[in-house]
Amino acid sequence: MLVRALLLWILAVLGPSSASAEPSPRDVLAPLIVPPMSLGEVINDQGVYELLNSGGAHAGYVFETEPMAPLPGFSGAPINALVVLDLDGRFLDVQLLTHNEPIFVSGLPEKLFFDFFTQYRGHSISDSLVVGSPYGAGDDSSALVYLDGVTKGTASVRIAHESILAAALQIAREKMGGVSAGPPAYPNRDHTEDLTWDDLVAQGLVARKTVTNAEIQALFDGTVWEDDDPDALDDPEGIYLDLWLVDLGPPSIARAVLSEDGFAALQDFMSISTSDEPLLVIEAGRHGLVSEDFVRNTAPDWLSAEQGGFPIALRDADLIIELNDDVPDALHDAADFGAGLILRTDRRLGFDPASDWTFKVKAVREHGMFQPEIGSVSLDLTHQTDARFFSRPVVQAPNPPWLEALRGRAVDIAIAAVALTTLCAVLLLRQSELAALRHYTPIRLGILAAVTGFIGWWGQGQLSIVTPLATLRAALEGGSYAFLIYDAFSLVIWGFALLGLVLWGRGLFCGWLCPFGALQEFASHIGRALRIPQIEPNATWDARLSWLKYAVLGALVAVVVVAPGYTDKAAEVEPFKTAITTFFVREWYYVAYAVFWLLLSMVLFKGFCRYVCPLGAFLAIGGLVRGRAWIPRREACGSPCQLCKVKCRYGAIKQTGEIRYDECFHCLDCVTIHDDRAQCVPLILADRAGTRRRVAAE
Repeated sequence: MLVRALLLWILAVLGPSSASAEPSPRDVLAPLIVPPMSLGEVINDQGVYELLNSGGAHAGYVFETEPMAPLPGFSGAPINALVVLDLDGRFLDVQLLTHNEPIFVSGLPEKLFFDFFTQYRGHSISDSLVVGSPYGAGDDSSALVYLDGVTKGTASVRIAHESILAAALQIAREKMGGVSAGPPAYPNRDHTEDLTWDDLVAQGLVARKTVTNAEIQALFDGTVWEDDDPDALDDPEGIYLDLWLVDLGPPSIARAVLSEDGFAALQDFMSISTSDEPLLVIEAGRHGLVSEDFVRNTAPDWLSAEQGGFPIALRDADLIIELNDDVPDALHDAADFGAGLILRTDRRLGFDPASDWTFKVKAVREHGMFQPEIGSVSLDLTHQTDARFFSRPVVQAPNPPWLEALRGRAVDIAIAAVALTTLCAVLLLRQSELAALRHYTPIRLGILAAVTGFIGWWGQGQLSIVTPLATLRAALEGGSYAFLIYDAFSLVIWGFALLGLVLWGRGLFCGWLCPFGALQEFASHIGRALRIPQIEPNATWDARLSWLKYAVLGALVAVVVVAPGYTDKAAEVEPFKTAITTFFVREWYYVAYAVFWLLLSMVLFKGFCRYVCPLGAFLAIGGLVRGRAWIPRREACGSPCQLCKVKCRYGAIKQTGEIRYDECFHCLDCVTIHDDRAQCVPLILADRAGTRRRVAAE
């Protein structure tokens, strides 16, 4: 099973899948909706609810991310958030509900994770939202909207972000098809044409709809209101509605419609309301545009619009209409007598003036005198302004998560990749020369210090058994492996660790790349410098204790299978999160546990690594793929010479002189002895024999 898990982890990104969870019950979600909004009826089997406003009208959607986008986090369990969207696709609220992210469960303050979700409020699903990396600042001129990540928890935050967007966009596609998927077109201020009113009419830039009395009467025939408009009955051929509509956003069109003063007033308005599209509507018939109750600068009660099946919010711009002399006198008269309005609608809410949209006029009749019954029909006019008058922003799509993670850590990754490539090249091609250096030990300790500082504390690249366990959980539950790509820096370290399995077994990571292992080695040197008596288990106990780490690994695998919700707690057997990820800033018992192992290393050389570390056990099993014996041996090694075995502090050399590669930490001490004519007993004996032969020859 463990070997299978390793292979699955290596090949994980080749076969992602998904798993879903049951939505939370209504009584759990309802209290989370902030008044005056409330939770409406459930509308599908994924737990999507209607959002109701204070008047009980449909105002948006409420849903959880886990049932719709169950992307697993680093514990293998999805991060579940509650999302509240309005009908325009804006986030009214996002709340974290549940998670098992190890870094926040018992590491960083969980409040940081909860606070992250508050940043979505007010943003739209049409915005290009990305998580800003603490390792790189966003560009102020970019069209991307950056959300602040959480230092040391950015990978978990990215997973949460992708879950929110995936679920929200699914709702937008299924329930909110009219919400713009990108920035709308806006008037091109640099586009100029010399147009007249007749040009606008001929090119369809002015839309017109006429309705006769007979046509409106036909719409009310058979209802209680059929006899409530005497004018329609007396003059069937007369004009009931003569509606004219033109988009004044493009300057060339506005100049062809308005007088110089009217055009100047409109441009002043648009310089302030930069996201509003002004629409001129004039009604030259007898119906009119608004009721007697209409108040300027509000939404007109008889007028509405929609695009793509979704409403467009209209509001009176409260501008005086001054038409130029080319416009027909009938429209001048209508505008002068209050039958004209300049309306505005916000392009940011999805209105696209360069695409078809429908303007609606409510034709109203009243039946009865004291408590009249109101009846109405909709008179619709479809319009679209030619795209040549507009520009459309270049949509800057967010990078895929793996690329964004890579970009945010590009400098760190480059430094780590160059440094580790150099280290691997030296160990592969020049290990004997390295081990033979006079100051090899200080050089090795310097490398380990850099690993601890840069890869560990700065880069947060301390590998953990949590990642293989989460991969195993995803395999068992049919989940996604996408979480592996959210921490690009750690993924690079994993890449070198897996490469090391082929070349050296577990030794590369355990001996050179593990920050906590390096801390233990420093502790051992301090203990020896202080002349603290050392504990050296005999061969029998060393062999017995070496199996303990496999038992720990097996127990963790059992937890993943039997009780996956406790995986993150069980993985605390590793002190890595305490010592490296949070730099000892945790509850006292976690700190005491990590410090215990470091203090023990002062008397028992790297005791945690040798006997307890489940990641070491995992890599030791993975080291079975190692294809070569990279440590040189001689026939005399083991018999009669036992020097390397005696000097090996890891107990990784058998009585026969063979190397136990599953226990070898790649320290190169035996390589140093093997190549040193002043230490290697076979070489010393050979040199003495050669000296005697030369003396005899002389």
